[in-house]
Amino acid sequence: MQGTRWRWMAILALALGVLVASGCGDDDESADGGTTATTQARTFDEGTTMARLQQAGEITIGVKFEVPPFGFKNVQSGDVEGFDIDVAQAIADELGVEANYIEALSDNRIPFLKDGTADLILSTMTINAERDEEIDFSDPYFIARGRILVKEDDDSINGVGDLGGKEVCTALGSTYEDTLKREAPTAKRRLVDSYSECLELIQNGAVDAVSTDDVILTGMIIQDDSLKLVGEPLTTEPYGVGIKDGDSAFQEFVSEVVQKFKDDGRWAASYQKWVGQYTEEDAEPPTMTLKEAIDLST
Repeated sequence: MQGTRWRWMAILALALGVLVASGCGDDDESADGGTTATTQARTFDEGTTMARLQQAGEITIGVKFEVPPFGFKNVQSGDVEGFDIDVAQAIADELGVEANYIEALSDNRIPFLKDGTADLILSTMTINAERDEEIDFSDPYFIARGRILVKEDDDSINGVGDLGGKEVCTALGSTYEDTLKREAPTAKRRLVDSYSECLELIQNGAVDAVSTDDVILTGMIIQDDSLKLVGEPLTTEPYGVGIKDGDSAFQEFVSEVVQKFKDDGRWAASYQKWVGQYTEEDAEPPTMTLKEAIDLST
C-alpha cells in the first residue's frame, strides 16, 4: 500500500507541474512519448459542423480543470492536461483545427452544449438515458465505476450501507445525486459545484465521505494519501463525448475518431500515462456501444 501511495504522490507532482515531464515537446509526441501517426485533416460537406469548425480554425471543448488524471491545469505551463484532453485533442487534430479548452463543471456541461458555449464536452460525463433526451453522445471512450471515499482512519464507513446519517459530498449535476438518494436515502447529501470542493470538505472534516467515479476519487487520493476507497463498486459509468442534440453527422464523425483513438494504440498509451502506471491496473478500451450505455441506465 505504501508503494502505491508513493506512485500516487508522483502523479500529483506531475499534476501540479512540479515535475514537468511533458507538455514542452513537439506537437507530434504521443501520450507515451512516442510519435503519433500523422493526421491528415479531412474535408467535409458544406453546411456541416465539421466544415464550419474547419473554416473557423478552432473548436471549443468543455473539459474539467481540477480533476486529475482526466482534466486538470498544469500550474507551471497553464496547459490543460489529462486523459479527456488526449481524446479531445484527437478530435481537433482530425479536423485540423486548434482546440480551445474551457472549464465545464458537472452542472453546466449540458447548458454549454445547448447554448453553443462549447462545441463538444469531454468532462468525465456519464452517458445515460436522461441526458440522452437532451444531448447526443459519442460511443463510450472510458468506463468508470462509482465508489466511496473516506479518511484512512475512518472505520465506520465500509460501504454504501454505512452512509446512513453521514454527510456525503458529490457534485451538483452529477449522476450521484440520484445514486445517493437511491442507495443511501438517509445520507445527508452535500452538493457542490466542483470535486475540488469535495476534497477540501473531507480533508477538513466537514463531510464524512465523497461519492463519485473511481478515477475522480483516485485523483483525490493522488493529492492526499490519507484518503482511501471503500466498498464495492456502486455503478458503471460509461463516459461519452457530449454533442449538441440532433447533429447526427457530427455525432458520427466524433464516434469515428473515438474508435480510431481506441484502435490505433493512443487509448492504451494515454491510459498508461495518466492512470495505469500509477495504479498498476491494466485496462482495455471499452467495446460497449452507445445503445448499450444508454440501456444500462434504464
